[in-house]
Order: sequence, then structure tokens, then C-alpha cells
Amino acid sequence: MRCGFCGHEFAESEGNVGCKNCPMSSGCKMVKCPRCNYENPPEPALVKGIKKIFGKKDRE
Repeated sequence: MRCGFCGHEFAESEGNVGCKNCPMSSGCKMVKCPRCNYENPPEPALVKGIKKIFGKKDRE
């Protein structure tokens, strides 16, 4: 995923999970950028699928 603030690209698993004490119901699913700590929404499954398809074509 790409950070909406600094443009750093990172895997969703590398990012820090959003705050757990968020007033939203049972926390939120925001992912913090490991570089600038900006909170980004998680990538939709459709975007992940498209990246996976095009990523495989680049390797072949």
C-alpha cells in the first residue's frame, strides 16, 4: 500500500495497527505508515487482487 501523506510504499503487514482505544466501535482498521505514522485506510480486496494479477505478469 502507499501512504496517502508521504507516498511511502509498504506492505500492509509492515504498518502499525491503528489505535486500539479509538472511540469507534471496537477500534478501527486504519494502518499507520511505518515512516511518518500517518493513518491510512486498509486497501480494498479488489485493489489487492488487481495488484496481485499485474504483479504476476511482471515476473513472467
